[in-house]
Amino acid sequence: MHPAARRFEDVPIGIGSYTVPEASRLIKTPARNIRRWLGGYSHKNRGMAVEIPPLWTPQIPRLDDHIELGFRDLIELRFVQAFIDAGLGLKTIRNCLEYARECANDDRPFSTRRFKTDGRTIFLDSLKQSGDTELLDLKKRQFVFKRVIERSFKDLDISDEAVARWRPLNGKDTIVLDPKRAFGQPITANFGVPTVVLADALKVEGSVERVAKIYEVSASVVRDAVKFEESLLAA
Repeated sequence: MHPAARRFEDVPIGIGSYTVPEASRLIKTPARNIRRWLGGYSHKNRGMAVEIPPLWTPQIPRLDDHIELGFRDLIELRFVQAFIDAGLGLKTIRNCLEYARECANDDRPFSTRRFKTDGRTIFLDSLKQSGDTELLDLKKRQFVFKRVIERSFKDLDISDEAVARWRPLNGKDTIVLDPKRAFGQPITANFGVPTVVLADALKVEGSVERVAKIYEVSASVVRDAVKFEESLLAA
């Protein structure tokens, strides 16, 4: 079966579903990075092939070489990118991920309540155990962990000890990604209309007020949906 043909077929209800290009736009990460992080890759070291395993196995089973992500995968990757943006190496992130799994008792620990409260401690403890060479530098900038974790969780809602929703438009309540609704695609929180539908409708109708009337949503929600979709195009 072609990947596009099974888009939402055989995907368990309530975990969300994202292609690599969709995830790339949502978390502003190159698609090639996502494929390497979740598909693994190989490189040569002194003429010898070295296999690098995936950071974790995605929630949705692979179809041939096609990678598809669940909502928790998406949020974990968002944290990986945030830590890389803060200057951490992938080896350090991988070490922390392995240690955090034990601490949180969860295969996707970055998107848990435990990591929200103890993430900085988990990171430093993992470095001490692994003997990571970044340890001394990181001790001098522990605030980086605190800042990244607080900023990343600011627009996330937690339920049952794990991230359940993401409010991607600067934390506003109008736009949400919820794996239990519309397969986790971006929708208006109160009305359930996909943001892309409202953005496309505005191109056709040319009027925010007319689109709002057609879809029975407020004009402010239409504007937020359009703003969000424009931010994805700019990523």
